[in-house]
Amino acid sequence: MRTRDELKQDAIIEATIKLVNEIGFVASSVAKIAREAGVSPATIYIYYENKEDLLVSTYVNIKQKIGRALLSDFDDTLPIRDICKKFWDKGFEYMRQRLAYIKFTEQFANSPYADLINKKEVEKYFEPMFQVVRKGIEQKIIKDVHLDIINAFFFSPIMRLSNPWIKSDLVIDESDISIAFDMAWDAIRR
Repeated sequence: MRTRDELKQDAIIEATIKLVNEIGFVASSVAKIAREAGVSPATIYIYYENKEDLLVSTYVNIKQKIGRALLSDFDDTLPIRDICKKFWDKGFEYMRQRLAYIKFTEQFANSPYADLINKKEVEKYFEPMFQVVRKGIEQKIIKDVHLDIINAFFFSPIMRLSNPWIKSDLVIDESDISIAFDMAWDAIRR
């Protein structure tokens, strides 16, 4: 049995992101992804069962990286609003530097592949933030609504406003990020 190589696996993930963003899911074959990653198609099958598994794993990998970045130096002893603001600011900082991730995750979320995601697996990468939201609900700081509603008004705007393909002529600066945070906070706070 051949051993796994983390650098090759990372190259495969990055090649998948690049090709899907350039030519779409259908046209991104295992052979093309392998060529882009500089590996043989057989190498891809060491890590992934098939193209579907590769695409789903790529999405989960991106979500894991986003979760790690947004929760780095996470401090749940701060006031809830401050935790949310720090998360918000890190979200914009991270997403601005990884526009390819935004494009891939947006396409993925609106594809049939999204139904194959284990939602619990992805949510675990953001669990500390969800705990803060639940704590905010318990303390009557945040509205007592389903987490998906909180997501729509607080977390999703980070991706949407960071996405240059959606906002086209809007250039977001630090002041806009702060204003958008205040609007999102107003939407979820009690």
